[in-house]
Order: sequence, then structure tokens, then C-alpha cells
Amino acid sequence: MSSIMRPSKSLTAIYLYRNPIDFRKSHQGLAAIGELELGHNPYEGYLYAFTNKRRNKIKCLFWESNGFVLYYKSLAEEKFKWPKQSETLITLTGEQINWLLDGYDINKMVPHKKLHYESCF
Repeated sequence: MSSIMRPSKSLTAIYLYRNPIDFRKSHQGLAAIGELELGHNPYEGYLYAFTNKRRNKIKCLFWESNGFVLYYKSLAEEKFKWPKQSETLITLTGEQINWLLDGYDINKMVPHKKLHYESCF
């Protein structure tokens, strides 16, 4: 698996926001969730991961010294296996967020099937 444009496995502050969000939100709307709902300072270098209601998309938000980085992944088929815990916010490791982005159910370590396409049309 290529690690191009992926969250670093060495990140120590990764927060998975469990509730689905409106994916029309930009980096400003996501940072506002971090600040207003979670009581965090989004400029401290935490990575936040969000999903949509269908759980087929992920947005990750990260402050990188002079601006926000927004990572977006949309699955062609299947859904992300969002952890089922009662807390609104779940803390992950850098390795776990990458497993989640690879399609793994991080509780069971079962991956998505790999897809191979020849054309967008």
C-alpha cells in the first residue's frame, strides 16, 4: 500500500469523531467542530477524522504550521467500519487511522476487498 498523502504513522494525537457530518463542510466547519463541540484547539496539530452518514467517505483535518491540510477519501464500493463505542470522540494511533483508511475494521482487523478498474467510464 502506498503511503503518498497519508497521515503519518508517527502522529500521536488522532481523534475519530463518531457522529456523521455534512460533507459540504470545509476545513473551517470541521475546525469549528473540533473547537466548539470537542473543546479542542484545532491549531495544536491534532488530526481529526470525520465520516458521512453513508460511511463511504472520510475527511481528515490537520493543522500544519501555517494552514489546514484536508485529506478526503471516497470509497468506490463498501463502507468504512467506524468503531462502535459510546463516546463521541475516539483516540487512535497513526497506524490505526491508516488501517481505517485502508478499509480495515480496526476492531476485527478484517479488510475491504481490493478493487481493480481499467477506466473511469
